[in-house]
Amino acid sequence: MTLLIMPVVMTIGCAGEPAPTSQSPATEVAVPTEEAPLPATEAAELPQKLEDVTLTVFAAASLADAFTQMGKQFDAANPGVTTEFNFAGSNQLATQINEGAPADVFASANIAQMDAVVESGRVAADAPVLFVTNRLVVVIPADNPGEIQSLQDLAEPGKLILLAAEEVPVGRYSLEFLDKASADPAFGDSFRDDVLANVASYEENVRSVLNKVALGEADAGIVYTSDLFGVAGVESLEIPDALNVLAEYPIAALSGSENPGVAAAFVEYVLSTPGQAVMMYFGFSPSVR
Repeated sequence: MTLLIMPVVMTIGCAGEPAPTSQSPATEVAVPTEEAPLPATEAAELPQKLEDVTLTVFAAASLADAFTQMGKQFDAANPGVTTEFNFAGSNQLATQINEGAPADVFASANIAQMDAVVESGRVAADAPVLFVTNRLVVVIPADNPGEIQSLQDLAEPGKLILLAAEEVPVGRYSLEFLDKASADPAFGDSFRDDVLANVASYEENVRSVLNKVALGEADAGIVYTSDLFGVAGVESLEIPDALNVLAEYPIAALSGSENPGVAAAFVEYVLSTPGQAVMMYFGFSPSVR
């Protein structure tokens, strides 16, 4: 897969409407507040007016807040277009796409799942573009029932820890963090195994980890820094850069989309200065390459 850094401008193609996409129930969307208003941004208008076009975007669960907002802005700038989202673990989305689910755009929380879709032929090899990055953070309930004061506390016997499943990008990134920490004398070589011994469950996506920790169902979990936006009832522990993992997010319009021009325009909006402002507002960081 060739990852492009700059967007490619495309013209509007046909405007069919794909079948409705089932929505994942695992995400709760945060909203801007008076204390943290969304920066004023506008999505670009399409070069021609369209009627009754449904754009279906499959996106990683961690993108729910930012993409929901951008979908509203994209639709407002383009009357006749309705953007619908399927938010779930990137591995689940890649499987659905490869099994033929109708979709126009795929945004993954790692390169591996985008590669899987490229290999299936649903995305052209030169289409994916890296658009943001993310970092890991440890999240704990606000009342901190497990008395988690440091990263080392995650390995203490009896703690209840939640992780995303290994096949989910954030789950894989979490294991990479544990591997790095285990190689650090400050943690000891048993840190990874000790933390994994405390895992109460492996969740299907990052928002499930966050929501369960917020409800007090675990002492701690590992999520993305962006997931903390607008969430009440949790505190966090930072993971030092030396131990953290850089999560890179690619996006691409799908080959065979019934709305290729609209799909390309949405991708371009995500990559644009206004689109990137929305992503930064919701806690993401710019792509580094």
